[in-house]
Amino acid sequence: MSDNIDVIIIGAGPGGIFCAYELMEKRPDLKVLMIEKGRSIEKRNCPKRVTKTCAGCKPCSITTGFAGAGAFSDGKLSLSPDVGGTLPDILGYDEATKLIHESDEIYLKFGADKNVYGVDKEAEIREIRRKAINANLKLVECPIRHLGTEEGYKIYSRLQEHILSKGVTIEFNTMVTDIIVKDGAACGVTTDKGNTYYAKEIVSAVGREGADWFSNKCEEIGIETRPGTVDVGVRVEVRDEVMQFLNENLYEAKLIYHTPTFDDKVRTFCTNPSGEVATEYYENGLAVVNGHAYKGKEFKTSNTNFALLVSKNFTKPFKTPIEYGKKIAELSNMLCGGKILVQTYGDFKRGRRTTEERLCRNNLIPTLKDAVPGDLSLVFPHRIMVDLDEMIRALDKVTPGIASDETLLYGVEVKFYSNKVIVDTDFETSIKGLRAIGDGAGVTRGLQQASANGLSVARSIIKALEQ
Repeated sequence: MSDNIDVIIIGAGPGGIFCAYELMEKRPDLKVLMIEKGRSIEKRNCPKRVTKTCAGCKPCSITTGFAGAGAFSDGKLSLSPDVGGTLPDILGYDEATKLIHESDEIYLKFGADKNVYGVDKEAEIREIRRKAINANLKLVECPIRHLGTEEGYKIYSRLQEHILSKGVTIEFNTMVTDIIVKDGAACGVTTDKGNTYYAKEIVSAVGREGADWFSNKCEEIGIETRPGTVDVGVRVEVRDEVMQFLNENLYEAKLIYHTPTFDDKVRTFCTNPSGEVATEYYENGLAVVNGHAYKGKEFKTSNTNFALLVSKNFTKPFKTPIEYGKKIAELSNMLCGGKILVQTYGDFKRGRRTTEERLCRNNLIPTLKDAVPGDLSLVFPHRIMVDLDEMIRALDKVTPGIASDETLLYGVEVKFYSNKVIVDTDFETSIKGLRAIGDGAGVTRGLQQASANGLSVARSIIKALEQ
């Protein structure tokens, strides 16, 4: 048992990292403890990268460990407050912009690529916008800094070394089992190692992988929440040539569509030029699809992949958006033996299952080698199927070839950040002394805003401790 800690940070993803970084920069005298269920970054190795077969590591090194899912993600930093979360709603647009700029400077300090996409191609972007308008799509303009999967790993390795050198204590391979609340205020945590730690301030900085855990904790100790948006869809894979104009001028084209049949919001997300489709494993071996893109030429493929996500909001009495997304993913896993399902768009629109034989005839070679040919109509509700089809047809007007019969659709992609925690401008929850940040709290939806969120909450903590 320890009671001489100033701040406990649950989770060592970008939000927690940048919170610890800022605390040490401004108050190096503070005692800061980070508790992370996964491994330190140098011990995060995925056997599947070599064997192409999941070894079922627990916890999964792709989604847990220092830097969270960001360590092995494509590493795109969205440099606009309009993308990646709700910081502008909580802090105001100007303050969110300032924090994003400051967190970006820290990434640059630790080795991020200085090149920014989407700022110097005015004529080309104007043409993309014109095509988008003609297709009833909204182009969200957002400068992008691309870390790259392997370079992002190096940057977060330097950040880990830095905060450890500044005196932050990190307990890896440790799960927080309970948040201790006394007289309406959070005062400590217990872990699966049998340890109890007390602190003046506690920050829940879990990411998407920890969203379900934090949702359960909110229910247990009475943290006020509201159902968030459910984002579920597919990862699309095409040849680079199909996406070339968008890739070269925007790197990641963020396009939003409201479908004509149901008026549902569908958006593109996480584009990976010359990248590869990948599997992420969550608790209990739940497999969902994702994508990566590497900086090094030796890792490049001939394909581009991106997500299409349908956003669904539900009304009372529904209150379990994370479970809803999990059930859809579980259904896909059931059909594919715990792997990812793949279907050609040609089969998707004709309502038939993709077979091994037809997939082998396809000119487009899947980059996810163990994906199982199948039928997405056995996984998704009809409404989502219609939404995805209408979005693909609209995108085809912006970048012809998306609606080709050979385009590959991988399912399912789900974003587990749907537990919307109610916080104030200091990110304090309804439980005094407990602050909630990042993707797992439903505050952010990406690396950059999560990092900026970490800076903001660190300053709120310092202010509270000095009062």
